[in-house]
Amino acid sequence: MGFPLSITLRVNPIACVGHGMCAELLPELIQLDRWGYPILSSSTVPRPLADHARRAVQACPALALLIADAAGKHR
Repeated sequence: MGFPLSITLRVNPIACVGHGMCAELLPELIQLDRWGYPILSSSTVPRPLADHARRAVQACPALALLIADAAGKHR
């Protein structure tokens, strides 16, 4: 299953507990603040990083990392 042309990444700050796994899997777009919570350098996911973004979303133990397509549908 491929991704649409434009996908975005977002973090649910309520669900996030700061495991930091997302930053390890997608350091090109996610850095951690001093408490270990993710900060997105960009919410738009470049096409070459789409598979990495999907893996980071699937690996999030708190289900706090989300991908939305151009229509705003979350995956």
